[in-house]
Amino acid sequence: MIDDCTALILAGGDSRRMGRDKTALPLGGQSLLQRTLALMRTLFPAVLVSVRQPRADIDAPQVRDEIPSAGPLAGLCAGLREAGTPWVFAVAADMPYLRPEVIAYLAAQRGGHQAVVPVVAGHPQSLSAFYAASALPALQATLTGAGRHALRTTLAALDVDYVDERRLRELDPTLQSFTDLDTPQDLAAARRDFENRDDD
Repeated sequence: MIDDCTALILAGGDSRRMGRDKTALPLGGQSLLQRTLALMRTLFPAVLVSVRQPRADIDAPQVRDEIPSAGPLAGLCAGLREAGTPWVFAVAADMPYLRPEVIAYLAAQRGGHQAVVPVVAGHPQSLSAFYAASALPALQATLTGAGRHALRTTLAALDVDYVDERRLRELDPTLQSFTDLDTPQDLAAARRDFENRDDD
C-alpha cells in the first residue's frame, strides 16, 4: 500500500474516438472504470474519480473539474486540491494492462521530485504518473492562464523524474502497461486478448 498517496482516476474525457463513454464499456466482466478502480484500491488507501458531472454509477468519491473542457489538467488540479495527501497518482480510466509492480516502481522514484512520469516511445505518459501536492501552483497557473491547457507543457515547470523505457522494460518487457483504449478497434483487440487469457 502506498500510504502517502491518493489514486486519481481520470474519467471525464470526451471519448471522441471511441464514439461513446469508454469508461462504462465492458472488458473481461467489468467496465474499464471498474477495472481501474479495483486495481487502484489494492495499491492506495484512497481513490478519487475525476468527472465532468456527478455520476450515480461510480462507487467512489468524485471530484469535478473547476474549468469545463480544460482536459486532464483540470481533473488533476481538482484531484490534488481534494486529495489531502502529499502525492497523487493520476491514471486514465482506459488503461486495463497497468501492472501493480510498475506503479510501485514509479512510487519509489519520488524522492526530491515534484512528479514521476514514465516515457514510452519518446512520449511522457502524464496520465500514469505521480504528482506531488507541491506541483499544484504550477499546474493551476497553466490551467487558469491564457493559451493551451496542456498537462505535458506544464511538466516543464516542475522537477520531474522522467522514467525511461530501459527502466520500465525491466518490469514490463512489452510496455503493455501503457496501452490505452481510444478506439473501437483498440477495445476489440483488448477483448480478444482477455478472452484468450480466459481460455488458457
